[in-house]
Amino acid sequence: MNYVELNCSLPEGEADFADLIMAALGELGFESFVENENGLLAYIPAPDFDVSILNNQELWPEGSSPYYTWQIIEDQNWNAVWESNFEPVIIDGRCMVRAPFHPKNNDIEFDIEIEPKMSFGTAHHETTAQIISLLLNTDVKSKTVLDMGCGTGVLAILAAMKGASEITAIDNDEWAYRNSVENTEKNNLPHINVYQGDAALLHGKHFDILITNINRNILLNDMHHYRKCMTPGSILMMSGFYTQDVEAITACANELGLRFTGQTEQNNWATASFVL
Repeated sequence: MNYVELNCSLPEGEADFADLIMAALGELGFESFVENENGLLAYIPAPDFDVSILNNQELWPEGSSPYYTWQIIEDQNWNAVWESNFEPVIIDGRCMVRAPFHPKNNDIEFDIEIEPKMSFGTAHHETTAQIISLLLNTDVKSKTVLDMGCGTGVLAILAAMKGASEITAIDNDEWAYRNSVENTEKNNLPHINVYQGDAALLHGKHFDILITNINRNILLNDMHHYRKCMTPGSILMMSGFYTQDVEAITACANELGLRFTGQTEQNNWATASFVL
């Protein structure tokens, strides 16, 4: 199948808009993304592409002024396009997230292979990278883990590799659900339980460690669901929001009886961790 490649360039100082644009394009059928120094590349099957959608002002966040071009990528060139744009990511010298066409590094403690269909799930995005770093420094052995908004399943996969006893991965997007199933099998971890759905699936479940890498509004709306899944000592790691949102996230968590234990920041993206 031929694909359309949308090349969206963002002026200096507007890099933070990339994540919002990716989310909007995802709603319009774009399947995969690559962030680069100029902005981002987005891909959609050619039969699903309607150039008129690019003229919709609601697509572009208020205050952004992107410049975009698009071109057809022939089917036989698709793998080459990905290979030229996708680089493996190494976090803290211990975890590598790579595509099948990247060689395995035997010196890396945790080697995760996924299909490069969305850069967010390959740890290129600061939120995923920071959560990976937190997981690397968290004891998950023999513990139950939730990966909420799992994307490609990379966080669930790392938890399984670190010895978690039971892992549940949930995403409301059908593509993300299917991709997580594919990637858990690719890494020989079929015991990870992957579901398509939202926080309603959490009813009656309990976890030792909860990872929620989504966005500010969903986190604030669904945090009470996460709290119901926690028992004394449970850890809640949240990301998907900006540094300036930590205050609102923390206030909501405190109202639910959760204790703030720390945050990390990278390029204005943040994580916040809490314990019950």
